[in-house]
Amino acid sequence: MIRAVALFWLSFVISAQGVHAQPSASPTSPTPLASLTPPTPLTPPQPFDELGKTELAPVGPHWVWVTDQLIRHSQLFDAGSGEMLASIDNALGSFPKTPIFSDSRNEYYVVEAKYEWGHRGKRTDFVTVYDATTMTAKGQIIVPTQSAESAANLAYSALLDGNRILAVFNQFPVQTVSIVDLEARSFVDSIPTGGCAGVYATGAQSFATLCGNGTLLHVRFDSQGNVTRSESSAVFFDPVQDPIMMQGARVGDRWFFVSFAGVIHEVDFGQSPPATRFWSAVSDAERQADWRPGGRQLTAVHRDLGRLYVLFHQGGSGTHKDPGPEIWAFDLETRQRVGRFEVPNMDATAFAGILGLDGGLSGWLFELLVPATGADTVTVTQDSDPLLLVRNSGLPVMAVLDAESGVHLRDIEEIGLAGNRLAVPR
Repeated sequence: MIRAVALFWLSFVISAQGVHAQPSASPTSPTPLASLTPPTPLTPPQPFDELGKTELAPVGPHWVWVTDQLIRHSQLFDAGSGEMLASIDNALGSFPKTPIFSDSRNEYYVVEAKYEWGHRGKRTDFVTVYDATTMTAKGQIIVPTQSAESAANLAYSALLDGNRILAVFNQFPVQTVSIVDLEARSFVDSIPTGGCAGVYATGAQSFATLCGNGTLLHVRFDSQGNVTRSESSAVFFDPVQDPIMMQGARVGDRWFFVSFAGVIHEVDFGQSPPATRFWSAVSDAERQADWRPGGRQLTAVHRDLGRLYVLFHQGGSGTHKDPGPEIWAFDLETRQRVGRFEVPNMDATAFAGILGLDGGLSGWLFELLVPATGADTVTVTQDSDPLLLVRNSGLPVMAVLDAESGVHLRDIEEIGLAGNRLAVPR
């Protein structure tokens, strides 16, 4: 009954918005020429090279990059105000990868690829360097290997500690990690990592990569890109019965990975070889109710709070990429859940925006009538008043929540057509 009444009222509101009274025609006397106001002089046109140029303030605590897979670009938003600050276009030869920020050089780095003849011909991989103040390209670093590609591009590149080395995961023709010296603006070498995927920063000249046998390979190298030490962890997950997600979350020497079934694996790189331990994020009752992690970019960590955020949904085996209606927050020291937040109805916000309805009674009606599909991407800002940011890859909306209470603060609309990445610069 409530839905029927709401639907009737909504149809009335939409119909009313499409009806506009036309002023009645009435004869008017011509205005004398002498009484006409002289036209305002036209502003001289701005030089073409200056159009769109701006200078950004230092990177803000609530800034976030939002990718769009269809338009092939990344947009920079201030999640605190909702303002769009800048945009970076990506080369057509690869899915857009989020810009990586270096505060020591005030630069962004984007791993890209292009083909000689549009979508065919010789492929060239490169890292584009952008000035973080003007957002203009300062140059490119050619990388003679082929970087890995996927729709999400999670853990495919990493800025190592010290901000000098960018490590890029390659999947073709063999699995390697390219070492790029950002200070010298040069490719150093590639390190073989056969049977392993992804790249995770562990030091200024070290990284880790996940392996298909359930272990993790830890690699150290010198300034020439030569491996000085390589060691594997013990087997800490079952790649067949309960694989782990590619995305990891780092706090100091520790990395955290979430399995398909909801087991949280912790890897400590402060020990040699890396030490591992695990704990379940779901209770027996929740497991019986089919609660499990899911999404594209489904985890985020606030380093100072020591809090891990994970998207959860109810579903069976094989639903590990499905969006979730809830975000669960875990204390990484006590290994206990400390929050369970509802994902706002971004579907309602999106459809209301398409119809030109904004808030008020019509917004409430959409919340009631439009089913929510949840979120598949989450990130969190790293300041003392952190914001939790979520999106659904099929919707042009990003929801902003208080990261400590889970209170829904606002929605930011028109963030793009489709995409599944959010990246906080700092």
